[in-house]
Amino acid sequence: MRYLIVVPDGSADDPIESIGGRTPLEVADMPCINSLAARGEIGSCRTVPEGISPGSDSANLSVMGYDPRIYLTGRSSLEAASIGVDMKDTDVSFRVNFITVDPAGAADYDDFTIKDHAAGDLTTEEAKVLLQVISKAFSDEHISFHLGTQYRHCMILDQGDPQCDLTPPHDVLDRRVGDYLPKGPDSAMFADMMRKSYDLLKDHPVNKARQARGLNVANTIWIWGKGTRPALPDFNEKYGVDGCVISAVDLIKGIGIFAGLEIIEVEGATGSLNTNFEGKAQAAIDAYRRGKDFVYLHLECTDECSHQGSLEKKILGAEYIDRRAVRPVVDFLRQDGQRFRILVVPDHRTPLSIRTHTSDPVPFVIYDSGQERPEDRTRQFNEKAALASGNHFEQGYLMTDYFFGKNR
Repeated sequence: MRYLIVVPDGSADDPIESIGGRTPLEVADMPCINSLAARGEIGSCRTVPEGISPGSDSANLSVMGYDPRIYLTGRSSLEAASIGVDMKDTDVSFRVNFITVDPAGAADYDDFTIKDHAAGDLTTEEAKVLLQVISKAFSDEHISFHLGTQYRHCMILDQGDPQCDLTPPHDVLDRRVGDYLPKGPDSAMFADMMRKSYDLLKDHPVNKARQARGLNVANTIWIWGKGTRPALPDFNEKYGVDGCVISAVDLIKGIGIFAGLEIIEVEGATGSLNTNFEGKAQAAIDAYRRGKDFVYLHLECTDECSHQGSLEKKILGAEYIDRRAVRPVVDFLRQDGQRFRILVVPDHRTPLSIRTHTSDPVPFVIYDSGQERPEDRTRQFNEKAALASGNHFEQGYLMTDYFFGKNR
């Protein structure tokens, strides 16, 4: 048996009036995934338990079969593992975003407006230059900075306090900076770093060049996403597979590392709408050819489009995932002749109306080539069809157990 989990990140949404009360998944042309749904099983699941923040960390832990109430220790420690940081038990990690703030009409930093959590899809090459500026200004024997991908980077604080109150920047777009600065332990230090970073970055040549091209500038850092070193049971032992993770996102790769899965890097994988979909599909096919029997294929673009508030791009992203990433892998699995099972499930909803994550249930599709059902085209991969099915997992990690046959 071969297994494939496809995660179209944040693709689930709420009904949108401008498209007739439908969701992007209902509107998007996804013939491959909907064909799997029509011959498989559909339903809904809650990937983020009540009382836990609906982040990609908690949601992807759930999709990977780990109860977030037990195993969640913060997202940045997962990202740190992905970029090669070996955290000590006494370390606390933090996500450091390069973001865009708008100073128009404001007297000081606290009155600026949070404009773009991703600084206009800043490239990793640009970020490397800017992070050197930040590291030179703020690193010491207790603080270190580590390069991640695009706008997403990491800070390690030795002997830090994980109890500080920090806000994800994508949750507070178009709002006043000062209302969401860090609170609690070490907050004064973090806020001071963020304020000073604006003066360091606003006139940097990298930003001058971006501004000349009409792009959002990376004119401040934003510190959030605290974490401590997690301990996950080995995924391959848990489910009896030999698996790998394909993703552009350090957080997802970090979960895979702690879970004992192989991490496959794909050139041109960015996590945005211009990611290398075909390269990710080929990486999955190559993994099966060399003996892997499980692939976790994560695609971030639909989530990024939601944070940007673009309905058109979110629909296009869902269609790209179906046509350019999922279909080539499904075609390979069918031609190869070995029995296979596929789960397609968003990690969480990211409604365009609020441009951030929610913990509402998401739809899923499970298809088994050895137990194909008679075709029923009312079974589709979208929120409405999932709800109508009456098939629901209130604890998302149990859906993953079910997918692997642990509680069938």
